[in-house]
Amino acid sequence: MGLRKSHRILSHFPNIAYNIVAIGASAGGQKPIIQILSALPADFPAAIIVVQHMNPLYPSRLADILSRYTALPVEQAKSGQIIRPGTVYTYVQDRHLVVDGNGSLSLLESPKMNFVRPSVDKLFMSVALNYGIRGITVVLSGWGRDGALGVIAMKKYGGTTIAQDETTSEYFDMPSAAIDTGKVDFVLTPEMIAKSLCSLLMTELVA
Repeated sequence: MGLRKSHRILSHFPNIAYNIVAIGASAGGQKPIIQILSALPADFPAAIIVVQHMNPLYPSRLADILSRYTALPVEQAKSGQIIRPGTVYTYVQDRHLVVDGNGSLSLLESPKMNFVRPSVDKLFMSVALNYGIRGITVVLSGWGRDGALGVIAMKKYGGTTIAQDETTSEYFDMPSAAIDTGKVDFVLTPEMIAKSLCSLLMTELVA
């Protein structure tokens, strides 16, 4: 059932190999997020969804911050919102952010996962289930193991997985946990992650 879903192409997406790039980070993650997004061109064709662990008592300002550094439009996610190509969506404090089978975003008040909300695993698992081979997940600097289970799910459904390398990670816990699963396709610097995304998204067009 999941594999059948993974081959579906949303009608409002361009004819590309991947529809969604999901990025997960925690402590030390804002810098590599900016480095990656600032290197992507204005015609980058996939939707990008960003989750980062932050203090749940304070509203997220990530959308405002990222919009200063990228040519792509950046929006804070809203429940029921249909994702659009070439748009960056950021988390909402104290809510899980997931993507549904109809291509819309959902903000959930369900229990914490890995002691956090939003959870990177929650996002990655939703991308794996609903997009499979058309999804890419990226694990960046952070404490803990959040993202590792999501990486396993992505590979189960045929998606592509990337982790930040140790040299450039301020906190290597999350990338290391993902890499230790044996399910990470590429271990790269933020600069090379951006180049890899461009290569995957902008050259491998679907016939």
